[in-house]
Amino acid sequence: MPAEPNTTAPARKSGNAWVSLLVDYAPLLVFLGAFYWFKPAGEHEGIGVILAVVKSTAAFMVASVAALLISKWRFGKISRMLWLSTLLVVGFGALTILLRDPFYVQIKPTVLYMFFGTVLLIGWWQGKALLQWLLEAAFEGLDEEGWLKLSRNWGFFFFVLAVLNEILRLSVDFGTWLTLKVPVFSGISFLFTFAQLPMLLKHGLAQEAKTEEETTLPPQ
Repeated sequence: MPAEPNTTAPARKSGNAWVSLLVDYAPLLVFLGAFYWFKPAGEHEGIGVILAVVKSTAAFMVASVAALLISKWRFGKISRMLWLSTLLVVGFGALTILLRDPFYVQIKPTVLYMFFGTVLLIGWWQGKALLQWLLEAAFEGLDEEGWLKLSRNWGFFFFVLAVLNEILRLSVDFGTWLTLKVPVFSGISFLFTFAQLPMLLKHGLAQEAKTEEETTLPPQ
């Protein structure tokens, strides 16, 4: 009797991919939804908007910690990048709530991007592929030179994201910044990631990477 096909592994991989997306994006979506839920209709500044920012920031902090716990439960670990991102969300979120100033929520992505960019470029300059260490994941078959190039490219790209966040923060009101943040930064990051594939394939990346690992970069 022929053996039945094993469908458990692919299903598990697909499930892990969805959980990974949930961990990465759900806190931001909660933040966005909570802000527009609490924001007075038609207002773009004033006490009503400030209170909406405070309440949505609290929801953001709770959702970020929940995502951390889900990652631990589902994957059995929490990546270093997710740890740092959550700590910054909680830290800057607490400042926002205490001081009633949206500035700290808006500046958090800039600090995060500049930190990662600096770490990756210093590592690349020293011949160390720190992106692999931060993600705690490996692309199957990717050689050391490929990891170094990927770390270098992401290092520069993080600085581009930091500059873009500052341009948006200084150019538009909080609501517009928050609305644009998820689609703009996620879309740009996706295109940049896709653009790395030819280089990665030249350096041994297997056709099927380890999808069970958390290899996405935080959009926060």
